[in-house]
Amino acid sequence: MSACVPTRTTDSAHTPSAHKPHAPPPGKKFRIAGADLSASVAVFLIALPLSLGIALATGAPLQAGLVAAAVGGLLAGWIGGSPLQVSGPAAGLTVVTADLIHRYGWRTTCAITVLAGLAQLGLGCLRVARTALAVSPAVVHGMLAGIGVAIAVAQLHIVLGGTPQSSVLDNLRALPAQLADLHPAALSISVLTLAILLLWPRIPGRVGRLTRIVPAALVSVAVATAVASLAGLHVDKVDLPSWRSHALAGLPEGPVLGLVAAVLTITLVCSVQSLLGAVAVDKLLAKRPELNAGVRRSDLNRELLGQGTANIVSGALGGLPVAGVAVRSVANVRAGAVSRNSTMLHGVWVVVAALLLVPVLELIPLPALAALVMAVGIQMVSLNHIRTITRHREILVYAVTTLGVVLLGVLEGVALGVAVAVAVALHRLARTRITHAEVEGVHHVRVRGQLTFLAVPRLSRTLHLVPQGADTVVELDGSFMDHAAYESLQCWQDAHTAHGGSVEVTGRAGTRIAEPASTSHSCCRPWTPWRNHHCDRPQEQERHAGRPSGHQLASGISAFQRNTAPHVRGELARLAREGQQPAQLFLTCADSRVVTSMITSSGPGDLFVVRNVGNLVPLPGAESGDDSVGAAIEYAVDVLKVRSITVCGHSGCGAMQALLSTPPGGAQTPLKRWLRHGLPSLERMGAQDRAWARLAGRAPADAVEQLCLTNVVQQLEHLRAHESVARRLAEGDLELHGMYFHVGEAQAYLLTEGAGAEQLPDEVFDQVAPTARVKVQQAPCR
Repeated sequence: MSACVPTRTTDSAHTPSAHKPHAPPPGKKFRIAGADLSASVAVFLIALPLSLGIALATGAPLQAGLVAAAVGGLLAGWIGGSPLQVSGPAAGLTVVTADLIHRYGWRTTCAITVLAGLAQLGLGCLRVARTALAVSPAVVHGMLAGIGVAIAVAQLHIVLGGTPQSSVLDNLRALPAQLADLHPAALSISVLTLAILLLWPRIPGRVGRLTRIVPAALVSVAVATAVASLAGLHVDKVDLPSWRSHALAGLPEGPVLGLVAAVLTITLVCSVQSLLGAVAVDKLLAKRPELNAGVRRSDLNRELLGQGTANIVSGALGGLPVAGVAVRSVANVRAGAVSRNSTMLHGVWVVVAALLLVPVLELIPLPALAALVMAVGIQMVSLNHIRTITRHREILVYAVTTLGVVLLGVLEGVALGVAVAVAVALHRLARTRITHAEVEGVHHVRVRGQLTFLAVPRLSRTLHLVPQGADTVVELDGSFMDHAAYESLQCWQDAHTAHGGSVEVTGRAGTRIAEPASTSHSCCRPWTPWRNHHCDRPQEQERHAGRPSGHQLASGISAFQRNTAPHVRGELARLAREGQQPAQLFLTCADSRVVTSMITSSGPGDLFVVRNVGNLVPLPGAESGDDSVGAAIEYAVDVLKVRSITVCGHSGCGAMQALLSTPPGGAQTPLKRWLRHGLPSLERMGAQDRAWARLAGRAPADAVEQLCLTNVVQQLEHLRAHESVARRLAEGDLELHGMYFHVGEAQAYLLTEGAGAEQLPDEVFDQVAPTARVKVQQAPCR
């Protein structure tokens, strides 16, 4: 199977010191972080009672839950692609497993688990994990809700002191008789367990924060056990036979088609639940930036391989099917786990408990475990999911899936849900309303819904109701238009405009959109290079066709007037009335790749921008008749009263390359005369008594990058020599900032703190990230 294991990739090309977050770095001893140790204990305290409860709910030997928890923690935790996801016996598999045990017996169910694990290995090798996520969320949540209903109804019988039946309908039919024959001892223990489960997380204040360190599941079972023992209540308790008599997997016995369906069901539920759990863990980690650098996103194909291996071993050892468990995974992340060691350690603690704590475990009353599992089943019917699905008009899919799982079974319910989801999608795709109306001489054609080939005949009929030469507005209120509809609309628009008519194509709420007849912007985005906005005709073809170069400028202006101007007109009108009041003078290079508004997320009126070759700031009196930069600085500081000045250099600067490569002497061209203002930067870089600038802790890639960084620092010193800047710095109401933009990485860096009125360090540029702060660092001298 080694050929099937996905290659582990790292970002070592970008961070030389990086290593796998779930394995010890090369050459170092294996160590377990304290956070992983404490997290593993927290997960173990949740997993132990749940594993026993799920085994009880399925009708399997209680040891089977412990075997699955241990194998899931050790093997799925070690091999799986989601380092912080915790695997074990899952509530989502309870109904399926109980049905298999009822039909085929325990040993055959173990064999089915082994075969399902092999199927998961095959899916992992085929790298189809992402395909499983294409299933509608309404189907997935409906499946889990149906399983939750079945669990809750079955466990209700044990809570009341009875025995559950084999199906949901049988359990519902037997419920009146069970209510008439209550067992007070079992009911009291169950009620006590449910009360603690409900109230423990809601204890207010500081006491509540302290008590929530201990999981509610453990507290509820522990209190119920203590009460049952001290009060001498006669209730059934956990019975763990000797491990010597533990039943292992046997050869599968039963009808072939039934066994195949069973394997497919276990594979489906285990895989979907594990993959969705891995995605959920990634979302949790995204909210914890401190872990983002240490824990990679889940490798879903590798996760399937880990789950498959765990199911093979768990089934072979007589354990329940294994899948990713949301409750334990969330607890693992919230407890501060930083690697897969916490998941594996939790498996070790389960093994220790199964071998050494059997006398303690046998004190647990079964009604307490049944109440715990019933609460988990009720929680699987999530009101938040129902509200979200209703908002997206998927409630029919959810309801059909849930009822199908409850009444027919998991595989049948999921198949029904998928069929309804497809039918709903086709219905939405085919249902399109097209209307025509004339308002004040303007013809309005409104399209509501998705515009596909199915709607082309109606669209064509409606468009031909518009008289030739009329002004027309076509409003498209939908999110999809296929090629057939696009061509039909385009051909009609060409013909209509050729006869003197006008056509304006708008989106929802009347927002104008690009006309389908014009493809000049059909594949572009706001950040698309200007020369590539003619996506259908590359620049070379434009030149060969003899089209004037001004066509691009005119086309760009037209696109601005059509798409951008309506959005900024109000703001520009305000600025025209009130005048400009920028907060910052931004001095940067004239390089065409440095787009100031893009890299600073600024808009009209935010920046007073000065651009020149090499982002140079000539010293006062050194400009030789060209005072443009000094005049801009004086105007920005004294008239506009900017509060900060930023000097921004960039990678691959042509001016810095010219400084390094141009020999002294020769004809004094305008460019050479200008670049003399950069000679102090060149001298600064070569000085032996100065520290070289560093970029986010690393040395520059080459001499050009080093000069680009040094030049930013040097030009900041030149700024201080200007009288207006020095005066404002002394008054304390002006700040200077150095910035470096790496074009190839699309990454901005800021000079570290201290670039104010006191001292200007010239060593370190720190990376600017959405969640990172710039920190002061001291870089070693060369």
